[in-house]
Amino acid sequence: MTGLVLKLGPHERVLINGAVIENGERRSRLSIMTPNANILRLRDAIHPEEVNTPVRRVCYIAQLVLSGDIDAKLAKQQILRGIEQLSQVLTDHDSRAHLAFASQAVIEEQYYPTLKALRNLLPREERLMAVVSS
Repeated sequence: MTGLVLKLGPHERVLINGAVIENGERRSRLSIMTPNANILRLRDAIHPEEVNTPVRRVCYIAQLVLSGDIDAKLAKQQILRGIEQLSQVLTDHDSRAHLAFASQAVIEEQYYPTLKALRNLLPREERLMAVVSS
C-alpha cells in the first residue's frame, strides 16, 4: 500500500488533520499511509490576504479542504466551478493540461494533487495580470 510521501526540510512545518507538526534539525521523509488525511505543507499555504486573483481563490478553496476548514462536498462544487471559469481564460495547451488534471483530482476527491496542479498556474496568471495592469 502506497501513501503520500512528504519530504521535509529542517524545521519545515506541515498541517496534518489539524495538527501543526514541525520537522527537526535534519531533512526527513514521512509516509502518510492513512487515505484521505488532511495534509497541507505550510510553505505552500496561501494566506487569506493573498487570495486576490482567480487562480489563488480556487487554490485557497482546495487548501481549506486540506486544512479541514471546509466541507469537502461543498468545496468540490466550488472548485469545479472555479476550474471551469479558469478554463474560459487559460486556453493554452499547458494550462488546459493542469486544469484537466486538477479537475480529475477533484472528482476523485484528491485535494493535494488538485492544489499542486492549480499552483502550477500561478506564475502564468501572474504574467497575465502584469500584462493587463501595464
